[in-house]
Amino acid sequence: MKKRGAWCLIASTMASLAVLLMLMHGTISTQQPASSSLGHDYPLLGRPLFKLDVNWPRSAELFTGEVFGVAVNQRAGLVYVAQRGDNVPKVLVFTTDGDFLMSWNTTTLEMPHGIFLADGASSNPTVWITDVGDGPHGHCIKQYSPSGKLLQVLGTPGKKGSGLKPLQFDNPAEIFVHASGEMYIVDGDGGMNNRLIKLSKEQQVLWIHGEQGQGPAQFNIPHSVTVDNVHRVWVADRGNKRIQVFNSVTGEWMGMWGSCFTEDAPFSVRLTPDKKYFVVVQLNTNQISLLSAPPVGSIGQCVVASVIQLAEEVKPHLVDLDLETGALYVAEIGAQQAQKFTPFSLEGSLP
Repeated sequence: MKKRGAWCLIASTMASLAVLLMLMHGTISTQQPASSSLGHDYPLLGRPLFKLDVNWPRSAELFTGEVFGVAVNQRAGLVYVAQRGDNVPKVLVFTTDGDFLMSWNTTTLEMPHGIFLADGASSNPTVWITDVGDGPHGHCIKQYSPSGKLLQVLGTPGKKGSGLKPLQFDNPAEIFVHASGEMYIVDGDGGMNNRLIKLSKEQQVLWIHGEQGQGPAQFNIPHSVTVDNVHRVWVADRGNKRIQVFNSVTGEWMGMWGSCFTEDAPFSVRLTPDKKYFVVVQLNTNQISLLSAPPVGSIGQCVVASVIQLAEEVKPHLVDLDLETGALYVAEIGAQQAQKFTPFSLEGSLP
């Protein structure tokens, strides 16, 4: 009887220990973020589409100013990062793997805002940068070689204005250069102008929307612009907290999205290479949102597919995507850095 009692005591003790271990394991598991198994260190809402590449770039200490823009050359595997600040290089060039290659110590750039890689699939790509500085080189848009040589200037350097002959800008926010050579410009970032301008390859004005207001085809700080593959122009109308859509050929207003931006305005708009999502960042709420692209012939209302919630004060500003790999690069003013996010489909992490 004594042996039996002893065995019962041992069994009871072991069972209690097992229950205690299960409870401890359960408590620890519930304290882990739901996304930890996907390798995130940030909250994620909706379908997981991207994950942070913590190894890009390999020399983050090279970011010495406020990072405003980023552009990707998918053919050469290069990433151009535009930053502001006194006595800092205005453009840093990295590989898509994260290695630092060079900086542009040009004196022709004052305050870069938007940056765009044109003809990325060709052997002769160029880099376009909007300059919102108030000095003798500001309020214009500049085209550079991949190594930083100034090739041409759009606008009247140092003279802000609204003129079309000669062309003038006031705080031009961003430029999108289509494969056809046609250009789409949003002008300006808090200046006297609130314009969307389309230029021909020969830099002649084809159409323009330039009225300030809240109605259709009116703007309040047009901040970013992109063109999809079915002749639609998408503009982040920052001050009005909406995205407006236009026909790229005629300039006709086609519709707008506003229901996704009740808390904060869209600062960027870019289309993923598979044409399924628009990438929109919201600076004040520190979010990267993936919005489902509408079918051809429809604008409809915006639908949020996924949201990446960044840390406080990161302040994402503008973005670009690698058109071959789908990788997303985000320029962050508050964090003074650019970050790379990799689509899950590249590594087969998710179906």
